[in-house]
Amino acid sequence: MAQKKVIVVGGGPAGIMAAGIAAQKGNEVILMEKNNRLGKKLLISGKGRCNITNATDIEGLIENTPGNGNFLYSAFYTFSNQDLIDFMNELGVRTKVERGDRVFPESDSAKDVLHALQNFLNKNKVRIMTECAVKRIHAKDGRVIGVELLNGNIMEANSVILAVGGMSYPGTGSTGDGYEIARKLGHTITDLKPSLVPLITKESWVRDLQGLSLKNVSVKFKNPKGKEIYNDFGEMLFTHFGVSGPVILSASRHLLSYDFKDIMLSIDLKPALSEEKLDERIQRDFDKYNRKQFKNSLDDLLPQKLIPVIVYLSQINPEKPVHQITKEERKRLVTLLKGLECTIIAARPIKEAIVTAGGIKTNEINPSTMESKKVKGLYFAGEIIDVDAYTGGFNLTIAFSTGYLAGISCNSEE
Repeated sequence: MAQKKVIVVGGGPAGIMAAGIAAQKGNEVILMEKNNRLGKKLLISGKGRCNITNATDIEGLIENTPGNGNFLYSAFYTFSNQDLIDFMNELGVRTKVERGDRVFPESDSAKDVLHALQNFLNKNKVRIMTECAVKRIHAKDGRVIGVELLNGNIMEANSVILAVGGMSYPGTGSTGDGYEIARKLGHTITDLKPSLVPLITKESWVRDLQGLSLKNVSVKFKNPKGKEIYNDFGEMLFTHFGVSGPVILSASRHLLSYDFKDIMLSIDLKPALSEEKLDERIQRDFDKYNRKQFKNSLDDLLPQKLIPVIVYLSQINPEKPVHQITKEERKRLVTLLKGLECTIIAARPIKEAIVTAGGIKTNEINPSTMESKKVKGLYFAGEIIDVDAYTGGFNLTIAFSTGYLAGISCNSEE
């Protein structure tokens, strides 16, 4: 069989996997990346530690992919999360499993993962072209024939795999160019929205807490009708615009259908204590500081930055001596600490999101091969497809699995 020429557009995890696998299958492969290096977004994933995948079962992967998870059955079964772990191990990247079944490299270094992937490309003789932006994909009679570069050069190909990411983190190269390229070939792009994104709050006191990180808090989100949408436990962060941090980013995907508007966030600052136990704890602190004013009595209970806000919201006179605080006032304080509320009014822009929700419509892609149903020889992989998942290694799993499936499929056509 004559060697086929495959061009992969996009040097992120999906593109790298697709290129390496396509080359391993005997194709002549060119990997084009518009940045001056591969894997810029991969390097910042997991705060630089690279949350490679999640150790749940395949049903768990689907459940944690609210954005068209069922579309990914073939991809996940063809190249599962366990296959990905084995693949990384074979490349010399030892892995470990942490809380929530999150899988990281033992070295806690995204650089090690990228280095191993680059070695994988080199071993399989993939030609890498950096600072190489693709303007459009050319097709003739319903079949891919090549790509046109930004400089006007045209390069022929039997297959093209488009894996340029979404619109989140544009500084890493994900600027949405792929959507227009696909649209010109007849593909539909569903609404693009930010997912896994920080949230903007209405209340001004939130800004006073900028930079404060809270660990081991419980959060609940309720829709405008008061129905609980989502709850979680873990770490969050107050910012100059609202709230962020792991539990907030995870929650944001659940708020998409509400357009991030008029959602009530309730924060339990002391989830380990019942209201009764918290009241007892406060009474002990009040006994200890009985000669002090209320504003100076909460040092043992709360972070320093949070105290003025809690004092203000409690509506207890800050100057009031602790021994004069009534039972009703104390009850009000307990209720506040168990349910500090603020209103979500919007999300931050899509460029600040971890992933893009929306993309190339899944019913226009063959889920068994990742090939376009509109243009023969055109394949898609990664975030450019209308699939997205929660935090915890699921989105990287999607990138690697769809990249693998596109890579093995692009030389199997007639």
